[in-house]
Amino acid sequence: MLASLLPTLRELDLPLRLRLWDGQEMDLGPSPTVTLTLKDPNLIPQLAHPSLDLLGTAYVEGQIDLEGSPAEIIRIGDAISQRLGEDDLTLPAREAHDKDTDAQAISYHYDLSNDFYRLWLDRDMVYSCAYFETGSEDLDQAQQAKLRHLCRKLRLQPGDRLLDVGCGWGGLARFAAREFGAEVFGITLSKAQLALARERVAAEGLQDRVTLELMDYRDLPQDERFDKVVSVGMFEHVGHANLPLYCQTLYGAVRPGGLVMNHGITARHTDGRPVGHGAGDFIDRYVFPHGELPHLVNIGACISESGLEIVDVESLRLHYARTLSLWSERLEARLGEARAMVSERALRIWRVYLAGCAYGFQRNWINLHQILASKPHADGSHELPWTRADLYR
Repeated sequence: MLASLLPTLRELDLPLRLRLWDGQEMDLGPSPTVTLTLKDPNLIPQLAHPSLDLLGTAYVEGQIDLEGSPAEIIRIGDAISQRLGEDDLTLPAREAHDKDTDAQAISYHYDLSNDFYRLWLDRDMVYSCAYFETGSEDLDQAQQAKLRHLCRKLRLQPGDRLLDVGCGWGGLARFAAREFGAEVFGITLSKAQLALARERVAAEGLQDRVTLELMDYRDLPQDERFDKVVSVGMFEHVGHANLPLYCQTLYGAVRPGGLVMNHGITARHTDGRPVGHGAGDFIDRYVFPHGELPHLVNIGACISESGLEIVDVESLRLHYARTLSLWSERLEARLGEARAMVSERALRIWRVYLAGCAYGFQRNWINLHQILASKPHADGSHELPWTRADLYR
């Protein structure tokens, strides 16, 4: 089987070295930059039609080893899967999302290890797309710019009551309170995130302006008590079936005239067709169980049907490609420390995930949108300025 596969691989002319389980090596192209060690000969038949899911799974489960930069590994893996793989155009099944399922999924991903995330995130541990105003910023600068960009889009004012849905390690909540004088109520389903977030709030002396709780979004009060609502990296976990409920819940939490900001990853195709030759399957299995990406049209429809009015939309796809590349580079620079914090299997998942997502955003397999909505007053008016000029002063 391998003998019949090698000529096809050589035709791709990729800088790839293949090392077999018996130590035999062969270069499949000039000046190899990546070495793939095939440890399990039983994998050979599946390599006739590989997908990124197959290759990623084989790496995570120890059937193959990979040497080289993660970015180059992903590029070569994509070239092989495009040439030899078969597109799966089956629409993914819609999943039921209840409180227990969502809590378990969030715990699986976010409770891995605070110290591990601290290795490669910025100093505020902002685990979402950064904002590069010139493209030359480092990660800390770009994440601070993102937090400022969100707060300015929300037109935050001193004393505003801000709801932060999916508050993570509290970076945005603290920034909004410290820099804009907001009174913040944040919720998360991650116990590990909540514990560290509360520590950081206390360390900055912000307990009088920032309250963080372990809470499901479905339990939010529906009494219009908040002036502004922000949700970053949250609706990816909600599920298609619950998006209407999610948007209705945000509508019920904000006062008339208030603003709601949704910042999250969006799908390329409106019908949920897969992209990336199995990359989505890998992420669902190993990284974000039960995650579902809505297209901009779908989440926009749910926002509108809830009674909110969409007033601004911005794509940050290339910003997230850059963010993920920086995360990947930072993790690669500290692999020794990471191995002391998480299992080798978990580390392999994250090395593939960060580099693979950077590649996916760069190639327009997925997008990221900030969607600003207003809750109109009864007469249809709102409280936004006439132009965006205030955002860029």
